[in-house]
Amino acid sequence: MLIEKLAGGVVRVQTPIGPRCVMPSFLQRVYLLWMFRHFPILPHAVLSRRQQRLIDRMCTEQKFFSAAYFDGMNEAPVIGTIEHRPPVAASPHPRRPAVSEESRVLPAEVRQRL
Repeated sequence: MLIEKLAGGVVRVQTPIGPRCVMPSFLQRVYLLWMFRHFPILPHAVLSRRQQRLIDRMCTEQKFFSAAYFDGMNEAPVIGTIEHRPPVAASPHPRRPAVSEESRVLPAEVRQRL
């Protein structure tokens, strides 16, 4: 099984639209096998910066293919799964600047039309 993963394994990435798979290069597969040596699923947040950059680079450089399509092929073994979640904003609504008194006063020509 280890040789199969090394020869042609894929990495599954959990995205907001569902699981997607990425085909890493041979050297990336060697490093990923070491990364996933103890756990089959890793959250993106627990990875080191280097590992996060590797995953992000793999996701941006290569095209994803659907896990449903991949499961139908049943050819390449899964090296591991990354729970890749986008960062959550601290505040859901941005703060608006306070309205000053000058901006509340309507110009004279606008008041005359009312």
